[in-house]
Amino acid sequence: MADMQMDADTPVFAIAVAAELAGMHPQTLRQYDRIGLVVPGRTSGGSRRYSTRNIEQLREVAQLSSEGMSLPAIARLLDLEDENRMLRRRVAELDAALRAERENRPGVRVFAAGSAGVVPMPGGRRIRRSTDLVLWHPGGIRG
Repeated sequence: MADMQMDADTPVFAIAVAAELAGMHPQTLRQYDRIGLVVPGRTSGGSRRYSTRNIEQLREVAQLSSEGMSLPAIARLLDLEDENRMLRRRVAELDAALRAERENRPGVRVFAAGSAGVVPMPGGRRIRRSTDLVLWHPGGIRG
């Protein structure tokens, strides 16, 4: 059997198990799926499969609903949480890429624009101010 990578989004629970874990009736889960509130994965045969994140969402829907929040408002909140999760993942990717770039180019501190276009300036190299223009210097220009 091939190694399977499991995470919070891996659909594994059948509807009966998901309903029990969420403390809901299976018909409620079907209704939430129909209206797009909590949408599970599907098997090749079309059966619903819920992930641990889906179970968390179902519990959150139940809590918010019991506090009087409408289903459309809950749907919007869940959408915003998904977007926030995606953006945090993207920020982490960009941070890692920036860190890697800085490690690969430790001497590059200044960028200058001249006849050759925008070019990185290695640390310690002076800029010919009569022909080049400093565009950016992290931490300020040192004299």
